Amino acid sequence: MAKTPQTKGRSDGLVAENRRSRRDYEVEDTLEAGIVLTGSEVKSLREGKANIAEAYVSPENGELWLINCEIQAYKGANRFNHEPRRKRKLLVSRRELSKLAQEVERAGRTIVPLKFYFNDRGIAKILIGTATGRKNFDKRANEAKRDWNRQKARILKEG
Repeated sequence: MAKTPQTKGRSDGLVAENRRSRRDYEVEDTLEAGIVLTGSEVKSLREGKANIAEAYVSPENGELWLINCEIQAYKGANRFNHEPRRKRKLLVSRRELSKLAQEVERAGRTIVPLKFYFNDRGIAKILIGTATGRKNFDKRANEAKRDWNRQKARILKEG
């Protein structure tokens, strides 16, 4: 078995996770996509310096773009560094792209990034999901349900 590059001490290769997306959106379907990066961006990702909390994905001109994702500048790149919040192209098949574009246009869904990670071959991937926005009362109901399940598990564990 080949050794894989580690990221900031994490064995699973996870670089960034959008934890708020599961709270703010009802995620229906997920998809793994490749991403076009420069060398300094990859090095910065290996150090774990990425933020996808405010990012979103948009289908534009027959391509899929990751917008507002921040990958911090790599210190060793000097003048050859990258722009931290530039648009980055996502790599998906034509069939997947047309399916995502239809869901955004027809059903009014949003495409949100869920996780940024390196796969077992050391290639940067991003997990995206089609989602619908939750209202405030949905968020509160979901939180109450989660709290009740937590209490129920605690009671069963004690008893």
